[in-house]
Amino acid sequence: MMARTQITLDPEVQHRARQRASEMGVSLAEYVRRLVARDLGNPQSSANPAVVFDLGASGASDIARDKHAMLGEAFASPPKRRRH
Repeated sequence: MMARTQITLDPEVQHRARQRASEMGVSLAEYVRRLVARDLGNPQSSANPAVVFDLGASGASDIARDKHAMLGEAFASPPKRRRH
């Protein structure tokens, strides 16, 4: 959860900061959040790919082991005609 913070900026600094945020395609608030996080050395949170492992049983299917055979079969098969 985020905490609301109010800051006071010199009008010229605010103008330049808004321009920079606009160039980056983010709001002034997001621009300031990024600057503070970078200054404090807090990296932005990133997705953890480990969370997708061990989600369930594969049902004895081993796609990684059989992928070359599966691809070979798919490319060897004649293309299916689509009905319109």
